Amino acid sequence: MKTVKFFTLGCKVNQYDTQGIREQLLRCGLKEVTAKAPADIYLINTCTVTHRSDAESLYLARKAKRENPRAKIIIAGCLVKLDADKIKKAIPGCLIIKDKENILKELSSLGLSFTCDLPLVPCAPSIITSFQGRTRAFLKIQDGCDNFCAYCKVPLVRGRSRSRKIGEIFREAEDLAKNGFQEIVLCGICLGSFGKDLDPAAHLVDLLKELEKIRGILRIRLSSIEAGDVDNRLIKYIAASKKLCRHLHIPIQSGDDRILKKMNRRYTSREYLKLIAKVKKMIPGIAITTDVLVGFPGEEEENFSNTLSLLKKIQPEKTHIFPYSCRPGTAAAGFSDRQLPVTQLKKRIAILRSLADDCSLVFKKKFLGKTVKVLFEVKAKTKKGCWQGFTGNYLKVLLKSEKNLKNQCLAVRLSKINADYLIASS
Repeated sequence: MKTVKFFTLGCKVNQYDTQGIREQLLRCGLKEVTAKAPADIYLINTCTVTHRSDAESLYLARKAKRENPRAKIIIAGCLVKLDADKIKKAIPGCLIIKDKENILKELSSLGLSFTCDLPLVPCAPSIITSFQGRTRAFLKIQDGCDNFCAYCKVPLVRGRSRSRKIGEIFREAEDLAKNGFQEIVLCGICLGSFGKDLDPAAHLVDLLKELEKIRGILRIRLSSIEAGDVDNRLIKYIAASKKLCRHLHIPIQSGDDRILKKMNRRYTSREYLKLIAKVKKMIPGIAITTDVLVGFPGEEEENFSNTLSLLKKIQPEKTHIFPYSCRPGTAAAGFSDRQLPVTQLKKRIAILRSLADDCSLVFKKKFLGKTVKVLFEVKAKTKKGCWQGFTGNYLKVLLKSEKNLKNQCLAVRLSKINADYLIASS
């Protein structure tokens, strides 16, 4: 029996895509290996959001080649869409899959075929039934993006926004629930665009109403969603829902209006602040997490200070910080503004990280002494004898227990803050 290993870089959508490919290849008789033992086939699902992700994708392919020089190296994902020639030069003999939605047919055309008792159907929309190595299952409801932010290469490699049908998503969520997944995370490249291209058109809330009917699903979490897509209908629905997690990840990218305009972001800092104030008022206890891009072309000290000021007002529970990475083909790649020196970039990132930690601490303190429900996932790596899980509003919680708490949702009391997590008692 031939063996296969999977490597995934990048976003939740990429991880979902890998799971769809995994299920197809395993149904064809391959056996997955996750240990250090070499495999016959390696599949690297790449990312191209930054130059670092490009490099990491190629590094994994080279590593696989070293592990087994005779193995078939299959490279798929976002990097191959525009950089197939660069990959072939860097990894001689690799198999490039540009259409991973029809991966079995593509592999067959490249001379790598499998005995399969199932029809060669597209894997996207890939109906998945499980999620390897996770307690929470990612469920793709949408792909592609129409926004074309100046720094972002994703629309160039993922294409225009397109939604999956509600019935199809519902059936997939049902299968996941039957297989023990109590929390599903709805993901997409531009989640808030869901339904606009369907006939008839639908709203994200229309999908949420259907998914809430599924027995066995305790939580439905939304992944990243743009500020302009968080409308009154969605806010009111989350506020009234018993299953929707009180957590929204709404990227800021910058708190300066001049930079936001250059980025082609469709909101001002004032509009963003007003939205967050409304969300917090209508949904008490909600966690706001966000993304910030540092060092965008033309970002001066005043622009950076405005970003710090906006973060202080928002007090996000978590802030993901990204240094600007020039991506060929994007509008920003053609800007004449000087790039921020590395030393200055690192300094701004350090300042931002310190502020982000302070904001996170302020949010966590509000829940000390409170009893909350936590869905436990894995044994904690940082604290021996503890299990790690998350609350609905995305607080990481550790609980000391000798029992197996995997995939159990328990009410615990939050008693102490330790770094990026809270300590609980049952």
